[in-house]
Parts: sequence; C-alpha cells; structure tokens
Amino acid sequence: MKQDKYTEKLTYPIRSMEQLTAAAWSMVIECPEIAQKAVPGQFVNLLPDGGFTLRRPISICGIDKAQGTLRIVFEVRGKGTKALSELRAGDTVNMLAPLGHGFTLPEKDARVILVGGGIGTPPMLPLAQYSGEKAVVICGFRNAEAVILQDDFAAAGAKTVLCTDDGSAGRFGLVTLPLEEEIKAEKPALICACGPLPMLKATAALAQAYEIPCQVSLEERMGCGIGACLVCACRTKDEHGAEQYQHVCKNGPVFRAEEVIW
Repeated sequence: MKQDKYTEKLTYPIRSMEQLTAAAWSMVIECPEIAQKAVPGQFVNLLPDGGFTLRRPISICGIDKAQGTLRIVFEVRGKGTKALSELRAGDTVNMLAPLGHGFTLPEKDARVILVGGGIGTPPMLPLAQYSGEKAVVICGFRNAEAVILQDDFAAAGAKTVLCTDDGSAGRFGLVTLPLEEEIKAEKPALICACGPLPMLKATAALAQAYEIPCQVSLEERMGCGIGACLVCACRTKDEHGAEQYQHVCKNGPVFRAEEVIW
C-alpha cells in the first residue's frame, strides 16, 4: 500500500533506550541523513504506535554526526509519550526530522549562559557540547527526583548550576538569581534558554536589562509540526515593532527574545 511505503521512509531504528527518572527517558535514534542536517534547537516529531493520530514534538538533545544518531529526552505526560517510553533498542520509531528553526551559534570562544527549566533542559546540551568550558549551564527542576543531564553537562566541560524549587538538590529557588550572579561576574556574549514561559520571560528581562543578546526556545502545543495546522501560533513583533503571528514549529521554536510579545 502507498501508506506503508510512505511510513517506511520515516521509520528509523532505535539504538538505545534508557530511563533517567521515574518520568524521563532518553532515546538514541539511528538516522545518519537526518543527523547530518540537524542543528541545536531543532526538534523531531514522533508518531507513537497504537493508532495515534497526532505526532509528539520532542526537542533534540544530542547530535552525533559521526555515529549518525540523534538523542532525545522526554517525559511521560500522556498516552502518546507513554507508548514511546515502552519502545526498546532494536525497535523502530516513525519520525519527521529535523524540524524548526534552531539556535544561531556564537563564536566558539564566546562565553554563553544556557538556562534550562525542567524538560526544557535537554536542548541546552548540544549548545553546552559546542561551547564546552565557555558555557555556564543553569538548570531548574521541581525537586531532586526530576533532575536530569547534569553529568552530561559536566562531561561537556561546562560549569553547572543546579536549582530546585524545594531545595532538595542544588540551590533553593529560581534560576534567575544565579543567572544574574553569572552576568555580573562576567558578561556573556549570549544567553539561550528553554523552559516554562515565566522562566523565559524573566530570563529575557534580565538579558534586556544587561543588554545581552538572548535566544529563547518556546514550548507550544503542536499538531503537524510543519506550519500547516496553525495550532502553535505565537505573538511576536517585527523589527518595526508591528505585532504579527508566527508559528513555533516553523518560524521557531527558537526566537530572539526581543521578538516575542510576552
């Protein structure tokens, strides 16, 4: 059948599957042609098995062009992600990728501060691996049980600062306090962030106050992932300040902070 031929072209083998926390999973997908094209900040759109209609958008957490793989890290939040979590190494997954507009990378020797909140943390890892010792990674989680990827950031050579809402791991409180401390210690060339909207808004405000370029990766519900269904429209403004709507899946998910109408 034509549909079978179409889905076969979108099916890729899973190289590894690992449970990171009670809710978070790491999946490595073998897809050489996609890995060659992917850039930090883009995402994949996965179709779970079991009669699901809509795909699940998940940020790219790792790009290994030499091995021809992508890594994604996701949380189980519903039936679709639950089905994805039940896949294992050797299974296949139906995937559209790479999708969206990613981060504009700084110079290799530029100091950058990367801010991740919860499941918005994974897309910060490729940036940390790119900048290495020039990166400061500030991560915020609900509690110690939700913490992910800290060893990965350390392995990249980045300075890591961990915050939790309840103080059960790292520093107690929001990521904005250590962010301002790091800015005052040494002004970075760029701030990148992904996470809950209030965190992004606060990060963008600090970047503006200290006149630092800032890129944010927005999280929105998506239907198609390619800009056709219009579900993920977000309010932005052009260079003249005129309000306009753009699509997170196609024009983003990464935007310059000053573009976004918070």
